[in-house]
Amino acid sequence: MQGATARVELDIAGQIVYNWHDRVVRKGKGVDEKIFCPHCGIEMEKAPVAGRVRRLCKACGFVLYRNPVPGAGVLVEMEGGIVLVQRKEPPFAGWWALPAGYIEADESVEQAAIRECKEETGLDVELVELFGVDSFPEGPVQSGIIIFYRARPVGGTMRAGDDAQDVRVFAPDDLPQQLAFRTHRQVIERWIHSRSPQFRAPRPGILIREARCGDTESVLQLLQLIPHYGGMSEEEQRAAAQRLRESPALEILVVEAAGKAVGFLALTFMPSLTGLRALIGEISVNPDFQRQGIGAALVEAAAQRATHRGATHLLVDTSRGDAAAQEFYHACGFEAGGVAPLRIR
Repeated sequence: MQGATARVELDIAGQIVYNWHDRVVRKGKGVDEKIFCPHCGIEMEKAPVAGRVRRLCKACGFVLYRNPVPGAGVLVEMEGGIVLVQRKEPPFAGWWALPAGYIEADESVEQAAIRECKEETGLDVELVELFGVDSFPEGPVQSGIIIFYRARPVGGTMRAGDDAQDVRVFAPDDLPQQLAFRTHRQVIERWIHSRSPQFRAPRPGILIREARCGDTESVLQLLQLIPHYGGMSEEEQRAAAQRLRESPALEILVVEAAGKAVGFLALTFMPSLTGLRALIGEISVNPDFQRQGIGAALVEAAAQRATHRGATHLLVDTSRGDAAAQEFYHACGFEAGGVAPLRIR
């Protein structure tokens, strides 16, 4: 890779740069800056090289390429919100940011994301998906590329790391005003948009939204309205509640009326070699709210959510359920007789 042997590392103040062998190659800053060749120690000069003005050693021909530094950032989804750390050190001391940092030479980007998150938040996380790649040629300090992941906690205890003043979970509608770094602000905004699509309600007073932590008991009650799950044991209910809270591939859409959950749809995302598929699992509506278009609105919301996530097909097993359920799926556009796909893109 061009310039790989010339990788340099700039300190926070921007005063000194070290090469791979800890030899000082730069002193000062601005117009009086002097840079010395890391190979032979001769002062380097500015010269046109490969279409840009770069630092060149006239003695040995070494060119100092200043390539962007790669980093990793993590969007930890927890308690319906996102984990942010309050920075202790400049730049942006006292401001809030995602857990993030530079990748070490001996680790993968995934390992770096998990390590940085543990160091800054105390949480052990599992990466759910690659969520975005951005660059920051404007700095601060040096240009770089940052790779963001969605993640969920699987252990540890949330606490502020050595380079953080505080760590908290923030709801999407209650984020701090002082958010450091343009790339962090933009990916958080995109995360909020991806997690909060506007679903069409079948009538006034009805809201379709994503499930929250407080919906678990209501969803389990609605689940047992489905004949097949009417006799669930306590152990089966605990297992279902755990999957609802922890499964990264599972999303629950809830129908709310007068502040109460009156229906839900379980949506599972499955990657394949040809793309992402979305599968409708269980769907249930309180009998007092049936025949009001709520079921069809839930399926429409599922298709919208699946499209937003990049899925190409929405699947459902139309052979499950009674005759009324099969008639409902057919009315929604699914073919009868097994797992039926509905192309959505």
